[in-house]
Amino acid sequence: MEQAKLKMLLENHHTSAYRWAIFCCDGDRYEAEDVLQTVYLNVLERSASFEERSIFKTWLFSAVRNTASKAKRKLLRSLRHLQVAPTELPTVRPASVESIYRSQLRTRLQQILSDLSQRQRQVLELVFYHDLTVEAAAGVMGVSVGSARTHYHRGKNRLKEEIEKSGLHHDH
Repeated sequence: MEQAKLKMLLENHHTSAYRWAIFCCDGDRYEAEDVLQTVYLNVLERSASFEERSIFKTWLFSAVRNTASKAKRKLLRSLRHLQVAPTELPTVRPASVESIYRSQLRTRLQQILSDLSQRQRQVLELVFYHDLTVEAAAGVMGVSVGSARTHYHRGKNRLKEEIEKSGLHHDH
C-alpha cells in the first residue's frame, strides 16, 4: 500500500486508536502515546505491513494491542529491578456534591469493570467504544469468534447485573 494512503488511514483512525491504546495501557496516556508512536513508525517503515485481508481498523487495533502487551512485559521486567518509593499525596480541594457523586459513580463503575475478566473488558471496550462488531473484536483480540461472543455476552450480563445490584441504573 502506498505511503500517502497509509498516512491517511492512520490519521482517520487516530482518535479511536489512541483511545484503544489508552485502554490497552491501563489508562496511562503517556504509555499509550509511546505505543501509538511505535505502531505508526512500524507501519510507515513497513515493518508492520497491512495486507488488506482485513479491515484496516481491526488490523491497526491488533497492532496496538500487541505493542502495548510487549511494552507492559518490558516495563514489568525493568520494574523488578527497581524499588518503588512512596509518592506525595496530591492536594485535596473542596468538591461539590455533584462532583463527589460523579466521582463515586465513576469509581464504582471502574470497580465493576475491573471485576470482569481481561477478555470481557477488551471485547466490551471494542464493541461499545470503538464500534467494532464482535467478529472484528475477535480479530483484534486474537481469539475465535465463538470465544469473543462468549466473553461479550458474559461480560455484558455481568456488567448489567452488577449495575442493577449496586443501584447505578437509577437517576439521582
